[in-house]
Amino acid sequence: MNDAADDAAPTKAAAPAKIGFAAAAGREVRHVDVLVVGAGLSGIVMGHYLQTECPQKTYAILEARDAIGGTWDLFRYPGLRSDSDLYTFGFSFRPWRSDKAIADGASILAYVRETATAEGIDRHIRFGTRVVRAAWDSAAALWTLDAEVGAAAEPVRYTCRMLSVCAGYYAYDHGYSPDFPGRERFAGPVVHPQAWPEDLSWADKRVVVIGSGATAVTLVPAMAETARHVTMLQRSPTYVVALPSRDKIADWLRQKLPAGLAHRLTRAKNVALGIVFYQFARRKPQAMTQRILDAVRAQLGPDYDVGKHFTPSYKPWDQRLCLVPDGDLFKAIRSGAASVETDTIASFTEDGVRLASGKTLPADIVVTATGLRMKLLGGMTLTVDGRAVEPEDTFLYKGMMLSGVPNFAVTIGYTNASWTLKSELTARYLCRLIKHMDTNGFSRCEPLADAARLNATPTLPLTSGYVTRAAHLLPKQADTKPWKLHQNYILDTAALKFGRLDDGTMRFSRSEPAKRAA
Repeated sequence: MNDAADDAAPTKAAAPAKIGFAAAAGREVRHVDVLVVGAGLSGIVMGHYLQTECPQKTYAILEARDAIGGTWDLFRYPGLRSDSDLYTFGFSFRPWRSDKAIADGASILAYVRETATAEGIDRHIRFGTRVVRAAWDSAAALWTLDAEVGAAAEPVRYTCRMLSVCAGYYAYDHGYSPDFPGRERFAGPVVHPQAWPEDLSWADKRVVVIGSGATAVTLVPAMAETARHVTMLQRSPTYVVALPSRDKIADWLRQKLPAGLAHRLTRAKNVALGIVFYQFARRKPQAMTQRILDAVRAQLGPDYDVGKHFTPSYKPWDQRLCLVPDGDLFKAIRSGAASVETDTIASFTEDGVRLASGKTLPADIVVTATGLRMKLLGGMTLTVDGRAVEPEDTFLYKGMMLSGVPNFAVTIGYTNASWTLKSELTARYLCRLIKHMDTNGFSRCEPLADAARLNATPTLPLTSGYVTRAAHLLPKQADTKPWKLHQNYILDTAALKFGRLDDGTMRFSRSEPAKRAA
């Protein structure tokens, strides 16, 4: 594989002159066959498969931040960990070797970076490069990207034949924090987990964590180890499930079998269990609710008010379930180091939070684990032949391409399973497309949707706040293939790994086609 310095060779800007950007006389344009946006977990996956399945193609990865890792490099709050097992969250091509199935954030970040270094993917990354605009020109069958480099936002331009966006769907600048009444009156620090201060000390402090999602249930037991007391203040409960941090079957398989085979069997087992668990929850929600709540009662005892603090008003998997390894949240509650309050905030006070019930929670530190903001495509704008593309006006083809947008893929992982599973399927399918186009001399592939015939539904099947706040910004899905999202690894494997490329919906061409609406 060529070194990255050769893969993005500079050319004169005149070649893509018809692209709809402002003229940039004299600006160098770097060209590669495939451009990848984002050097997080999905970007490393894409780099791996481009190298192994399309080794003749040049590629570069454009990363807005200055480090590999995406969200795993961004988040630094106490207790940061995965909420999926690492045998499925890890890469299939680089087995997870640790004995912990649920791993801390630092270990995951090291694993991602080690993978990028071992495979030479890191040499293809352009750090500090934020993509602002991407424009497709049908006459040239070419994408042109305008980006800004470094703190000075110096302009740089890239061109490519295929564009892959692996930037996730979270905004990295700041998270979501409601406008709480009287917040300015509070004398102590108010911290959002997405911007965790390195020098924050909570030893022997009273901490109130506002929220009940995955971040909150991670923070509470971690901070409770040294804080005077930690209170998880939630407006409404979330389903919380305790699982062992170690996988005993995986441990046994590693002892008895070669490492690669043991990893594949563990991965297959966990994929199957995840699908069974999810399908049971959706088809038998009352039975699943009862099992989850019985397990919580077993952890907290018969006198604990599970009905108030751990019984949501929605069905399992209407929102993501929260995983607590080895029941650490429940242990903190049992020990008295942490507690849960279910109420709404009336106002902040000088030394705490006053609730609607009239109760006041004393606090030295308040953590607003109130969610994230979504930002699709890393915030870049798209045009096709001068026409602006609004993702919310498109349909998502096989969960990875936008209708009416040529030579373009976006990685969106599962909401009910490990993100990596869908990332790998997406990367391998894109490589299949590239090879098919090369074999047949095609310069363009474009999924076409007849919007009038499709029954549009939301793409992400969750009622979580971060999803509902951004639902109007997301591409749509439909109730028929190939526009339907299965949220099922087995069905997606059949469609993406073995399904036909020329399926009647994907249009391949060698020359500029007539323009069509998405």
